[in-house]
Amino acid sequence: MASITARPAEVLGISPQLQRTLTWGRGREMAKHQAITTETGMPVYLCKPRSAWQRGANENTNRLLRQYLPKDADLRTFSQADLDAIAHELNHRPRKTHGYRTPAEIYAGLLNSGDALTA
Repeated sequence: MASITARPAEVLGISPQLQRTLTWGRGREMAKHQAITTETGMPVYLCKPRSAWQRGANENTNRLLRQYLPKDADLRTFSQADLDAIAHELNHRPRKTHGYRTPAEIYAGLLNSGDALTA
């Protein structure tokens, strides 16, 4: 289950109140999505083909990732430390869609809110 985007150990690191479901695009990286569900107990839903509106955040994240990892990049040439550094940069990069807050700030806010599912 080699995937830059969904390693069960990292999914399990998500706060339990936020571990409900995971929705993903239909790329090759999710070919073993059943293993993620088995290891985490979290159902994985795949977006419908030709339903771009279901993949907005996924497509934006892919665009951002391409700044670090070209489409034809061999991920085997990157160490886990390299991939973790890329993830850290992206998680601490302000986003217009979040009112110029970072994903890390949004996540922290959810964790600190009284009801993480409605924040």
